[in-house]
Amino acid sequence: MLVSISNLAEMLFMLLLRHGVLVMRPSIVHHMDSVIDMLICSSVVSSLSFLGVIAVDRYITIFYALRYHSIMTLQRAVVTMASIWLASTVSSTVLITYYRSNTILLCLIGFFLFMLVLMLVLYIHMFALARHHLHSISSQQKPPAAHRGGSLKGAVTLTILLGVFFICWGPFFFHLILIVTCPTNPFCTCFFSYFNLFLILIICNSVI
Repeated sequence: MLVSISNLAEMLFMLLLRHGVLVMRPSIVHHMDSVIDMLICSSVVSSLSFLGVIAVDRYITIFYALRYHSIMTLQRAVVTMASIWLASTVSSTVLITYYRSNTILLCLIGFFLFMLVLMLVLYIHMFALARHHLHSISSQQKPPAAHRGGSLKGAVTLTILLGVFFICWGPFFFHLILIVTCPTNPFCTCFFSYFNLFLILIICNSVI
């Protein structure tokens, strides 16, 4: 919701300024733009963080089912959520302040890749366990039941989870990679012009 609202607020703000409905001093406009950009950035970072945390939570639910409530207590859940929001706010402030620094962009790209690998590893491990359990159950039945359908369903679910994540977030972070590697290349410049589309894809990820 925060990703969507902050993006829509910025678009509305810019449209009102462009058509002369809203008149402000340049310094106030710059300040407002920075605040909205910080909201967008913090919501993006927190969204990525929470996707990773959800994957970890599902992993604990499956592999440590009997100890889940002792591992994931209410206090730990609240501390985790508060820490993510605090870290997202601080990191987005730093990112907006030093957005021209390639080091900052590389940190953001590295964070995205880390979350992608984390989710990939955890979901594949969970799918492998589910497939193993299904195989064990079917082998104990007489006659053995076919387990291809369940495995296929699990594979499809895993593909959708990671596929949607990669398709919706990938272009935005590829945009950042191009800013670092080839900011003046004609192809990169053309790719940069679709930035608003990449933000819409991120909103779509929340909707999906």
